[in-house]
Amino acid sequence: MNQGFTVWLTGLSGAGKSTIAERLGPELIARGCNVEVLDGDEVRTHLSKGLGFSREDRDINIGRISFVASLLVKHGAAVITAAISPYALARAEARQRIGSERFVEVYVRCSLNELTRRDVKGLYAKAIAGELQHFTGVSDPYEAPESPDVVVDSEVEAVEESVSKILSELEKRGYIQAGATVAS
Repeated sequence: MNQGFTVWLTGLSGAGKSTIAERLGPELIARGCNVEVLDGDEVRTHLSKGLGFSREDRDINIGRISFVASLLVKHGAAVITAAISPYALARAEARQRIGSERFVEVYVRCSLNELTRRDVKGLYAKAIAGELQHFTGVSDPYEAPESPDVVVDSEVEAVEESVSKILSELEKRGYIQAGATVAS
């Protein structure tokens, strides 16, 4: 059986975590991985319904995601999480729960200016105007990873470039075999 691993995508809302997860999943499947994606929005709907956006509730949500990811990893799955996960301590606890030897933290970086520009729902503008409370990166903190395993910058990189960086790290660690180039 393959040993599982988790690719933990963290970054601000709209940075591209879900888009990267959507592109990374098929690449891993093509390399023989059993892939499961734990998207933050879906987890909030199905596993963490009723939680708010206080620090405690956010930590509970991340704890639930890491618990499910740890179970899947134990059974050989390649897990991709796409959740803001704003607090360094919660991410460190996720790494510990899953196992640091099976955890790849990917910081999906994007500036607040770019996130505001590309925000079709206008949530950043509302948060900046004070109309929306507890919005990560504006009225609530986001603790960017100090030493992520991979940094991708969705402001300047194409999604394929970001996915290629992640695949390279997974190959380097021996989690996957080298494969074909990322499809566009």
